[in-house]
Amino acid sequence: MLPNVIILMCMLGHQLRHCSADLCNWTGSGFAAGVDSRIVLQVRLRCTEGSVRWVYPGQALRVVLEPNLSSARRTIVCIKPSPSLRGASVFIERAGELELLVTEGRRPRHQVYCFRADGPHRPAIYLQSGPQSDGAWSRRTMGFRYELLRNRSAAPNVGHRGLQASCRPCNDTELLMAICNSDFVVRGHIKNVSHDSEHQTSLLEVSAVRVYWQRSGVFEHQAAAPGSPRSGHIHTLLQCHVKPGDGEFLFTGSEHFGEAWLGCAPRYKDFLSVYKTAWAARRNSCDFPLD
Repeated sequence: MLPNVIILMCMLGHQLRHCSADLCNWTGSGFAAGVDSRIVLQVRLRCTEGSVRWVYPGQALRVVLEPNLSSARRTIVCIKPSPSLRGASVFIERAGELELLVTEGRRPRHQVYCFRADGPHRPAIYLQSGPQSDGAWSRRTMGFRYELLRNRSAAPNVGHRGLQASCRPCNDTELLMAICNSDFVVRGHIKNVSHDSEHQTSLLEVSAVRVYWQRSGVFEHQAAAPGSPRSGHIHTLLQCHVKPGDGEFLFTGSEHFGEAWLGCAPRYKDFLSVYKTAWAARRNSCDFPLD
């Protein structure tokens, strides 16, 4: 697999003295690297999302993701490196070979990286600490957050490694599936759109008329009163050239690392036409509340 290395295991129920792991998250120390520079610490995590925090990073860390979800095939892995990931490289492991995913100097802040995890092997992420000649390594902390997604359409719509982003409007079939499978479905207005050329993304500020559902609290009340209007922000690609528009839209999409990413977003009146036609022909994938 990886030549000339010694693997130290940190598994559930078999924790080393410098490991602290639960089902989803891991925090550990790289002090063992002081004993032998060939040491690679291995961690196995069993959730579809969580975090890794490496204190006093040593030579290398190998994280194997083994979610306990036999019924749901997860084929996309996304990671968000921590801001403190300086002087380190992140690899993905495919059939025993390491493929560079991100390295210092090429990583925009707050960037998310996704890759395919198809094949018989569990997805593995390999974190390699760079040399620290001034002894600063002993004071460092690095890590990342991770998510395992079911399919390509669930991945955030940004230009991740190995994934093709698209700005085309959703067709009727995709729209009808989006209202059933999205992490959030919200009807509302676009208040403002700001652009970030460094990260090649745009941010929509949305005033919600109705929040049909959301996985987390992306859309919050503007005031403490429960009946006050809700607002939130949705990310999308800069290349999609999103602009503020009049009228109501139906926003759908996915949530990743606490952020909403845009999926299908038709005008609400256009969605009503598509849904009513599908409902009359009994082609709707799920029931949607109309008002």
